[in-house]
Formats: sequence, C-alpha cells, structure tokens
Amino acid sequence: MWHKSVCVALLALATGYVFLLDPDLPDSVREYISSSFLYQLRGDLASPERRMAAAWNSLIIQPAKQWNKVAVGVNACVDVVLSGVKLLQALGLDSGKGQDHSVLQSMTDLKEAFAHFMGKGAAAERFFSDVKSFHHIAQTASEYPGAQLYVGGNAALIGQKIAVNPDLKVLLCGPIGPKLHELLDENIIVPPESLQELDEFHLILEYRAGEEWGQLRAPNANRFIFSHDLTNGAMNMLEVFVSSLEEFQPDLVVLSGLHMMDGQSKEVRQKRLLEAVAAISDIPTDVPVHLELASMTDPDFMSEIIHQVFPLVDSIGLNEQELLFLTQAAAGPHATLISWNGIPDVGIVSDILFWILKEYGRTPKKASDLTRIHFHTLAYHILATVDGYWANQVAAVAAGARVASTQACAVETIDTDRVFLKAPREFATSQMGESSTVSLNPSEPVSEWHRDGISFHYTPVLVCKDPLRTVGLGDAISAEGLLYSEISSQ
Repeated sequence: MWHKSVCVALLALATGYVFLLDPDLPDSVREYISSSFLYQLRGDLASPERRMAAAWNSLIIQPAKQWNKVAVGVNACVDVVLSGVKLLQALGLDSGKGQDHSVLQSMTDLKEAFAHFMGKGAAAERFFSDVKSFHHIAQTASEYPGAQLYVGGNAALIGQKIAVNPDLKVLLCGPIGPKLHELLDENIIVPPESLQELDEFHLILEYRAGEEWGQLRAPNANRFIFSHDLTNGAMNMLEVFVSSLEEFQPDLVVLSGLHMMDGQSKEVRQKRLLEAVAAISDIPTDVPVHLELASMTDPDFMSEIIHQVFPLVDSIGLNEQELLFLTQAAAGPHATLISWNGIPDVGIVSDILFWILKEYGRTPKKASDLTRIHFHTLAYHILATVDGYWANQVAAVAAGARVASTQACAVETIDTDRVFLKAPREFATSQMGESSTVSLNPSEPVSEWHRDGISFHYTPVLVCKDPLRTVGLGDAISAEGLLYSEISSQ
C-alpha cells in the first residue's frame, strides 16, 4: 500500500511544481492535470479490490429460511501439512521430469507426480499403495520442523466450517481417532460408532506461488495430497452415517469421500459403490443432499458416480480439475480439452455445467434430484441452478468467494492490500450455445445470466497474494455457499 501513497505524493508534488513554474498555463491544461491527479487519488482510495469487498458485504444476506441441523460425512482424517519441496529434499529426492500416476507405488512415483502438478499449479490427491514406504514418508513428515497437524478430510473440514455458526447443530460421522477428536470444534456431535483407536493421517505437500524446485516454478500456490488410508478408502462409515440420521433428523446432509475409493480394485469399488447408492437412497427424500467431489483418476469410476450417484443428490461442489475430468469421463462438451491453459475459460465452464444439469439434473422428463452445482476455481466461482429450486444464490456465490479470500490469507475480514483480481475483465458466457459478453464491474461483482431454464451466478475472487494455507479452501467455499443457500419446498 505504501508505494501507492508515495506515487500519489510525488504526483501531487510534480503538479505543484508545474503550476509554480508556469502559472499562465491554459485552463484546459490545468484542468487536465488536476483531474488526472484527482483520478489517481480516487483510484488509490477506492481500488477495484476495495469496491468489490464492500459490494460483497452488501450482497451477502441471510436466506429467509436457514438450516438448523446439518449432518456431514464420511471422510475424516488428520492432515500433516508441510512444504512439499522441503519434504522431498529431506527424503533425498531431487527434482526431475514430472509425470502423473493414478496410484503412487514408490517414492519415485511421488516425486514425479508432485513435480507434474506443481508445474501446473494444480491441486491433486493420490493413493499411496506401499504401506511400508508410506509410513517412512509419514514419519519423516511428522518429525520435520514446521510440520503442522490439522483437521482433514472433506467431511470433517466442512463440518468444522459449519460448526463455527453457533445456531447450527452439526453431526460429523467418519473414522475419528483421538487426535482428530481433540482437534474438532466442541460444537460438533460425533456418534460413538465413529470413534476409533487410531487416526488416519494424510500428507499435504504445499507449495507457494513462484516457488522453485530445480527447473520447476509453481505458477500459483496449491497442494498435493496423498495417503494410505484404507478406512476412508472403503467409506466404512457410510452405513453408520446414514443410520444416525434417523435420530439426528437433519434438514441438510453433506456427503463426501467417494473419491477415496479411487485407489480400490475395480471389483471392490463397484461392489462398494452399489452399497453406497443403496445407503444414499435411504436418506429421506425431503432432506437435501450435497455431494462434495474431489480429485480422481479413474474415468470409469467417475462415470459410474455420474450415472448412479448424481441423480440421488440435490447439489454438487467441485473445482476446475474435477469438472474437466468429469466431462472427459462422460464424453461431455469440450471433452477433447486435455488441460486448462491458465484461468479456465468461463464460457467452457458454463457449457459443461449446463450440460451436467441438462443431462443428469432434474427436468420435466427426468426424476433426478440434482438442481445445483457450485463450481470454484482460483480466479472465480459460478453457481448454476435449475430455475425454481434454489434461492439467495447471489449471496451464496459471493459468500463462497469471500471466504476463499479470508481463509487463504488467514484473516477475519478481507485485507485489500493482500489480495488481487485475477479473473478476466471480460468473458463470453458460452463457447457453444447462444452467448453474451459480460464485463467486470467491481461495484457489482455478481453477474447473472440464464440459459434454457438454468440460472448462472458468477463472481470473481479476490486472490490472496501470499496464501498461508490452501488446504480445505474448496470445502470452506462449498460450506459457506450452502449456509447462505435456501432450497424451495417444491
């Protein structure tokens, strides 16, 4: 901020010297110089970031009908968070050529997969199959100076975020060991059947924007997650979760952890998915269900989730990697796109969201429950909803973007000196169908457009310049968006 103030002061000083040295300047020149100075001063006092933060605060209002009880399950663990580059160096691994691996079987696989995603600045999560090597890595990580332990797992993180609201009762079901139980918010209710003697540990390898490792340079901050987690991997707590709903009587269910089965054999996974579908079907139909997706590698498994699980849930949360993988797995629009080139194109994202809701969501001809998708990427968020089923989505998408800024910077309110706008200043709403052009207006940050019975609410994100923690941002975004959402009674 200080450099802006210095620039304004120098401009004022230079303007004064011009007037002193040549008081007979024409009025038009004097007015131009004065107006330029005032514009610079006004721009410093009301930057786009400041205007956007203020506009969000006025848009974020509570829904007319709020949730009272929220049940969350079923993946939970303890996250060991540390610098990815420093851990790999401590393990004696040098940087090299990056290569993705759907399952990690060795430290070489780990090194190559980490390098692959660090080079892209993309988040990813993988299963580490060799238990002996994983325990060696986990011990090295937990003993590394600066390593920190946090609540982990999408369900636990979402429950932790929702539990901050004192007016809500939150039930969390998952494999909860002694350390995780100690870390959880005291307002969270844990069924006795969820408690176990040992914790499940996940390793979160973070990297900063611009961080270098050999020839690699990360384009932005992100993280790489891996584990040897068999309990979450089999979703062992799903039946316990569903059976606990009858006594708890929630008015919202949040489900996550399906992605953890990605590391299972195809036979085991298919059997378990059928059991999961049966369990989800037992949730009362008048209770909305939100499904939080996460990083996956098997297109067949993703396709099975799309066809078997999507019609059973009301809402989905996902990021740009998961969205692209989803359309590739189901041969949807833009499926030939191999990867995103920088900021995901808004028109392409909009096309895929539209296709999901039209193909797998509720329509007059389909009995699906799916009516809402909350998409988030670093630079912007979109909430897509089938018309007539959700309200207060302007507030919901703004609240999700606001929490992305505050949590990444570890602050209670947005510090506009520590954030910046990365979203496109102008974009097309579709790359396939009828399209309109939207221009960024920081004073009115939420844009809205409609397409054949589906509404889109878009807002840029104020990206943290030096994020302190990237883990759990997607879960916080989805949780916040749900808290400000209202579902129709129809």
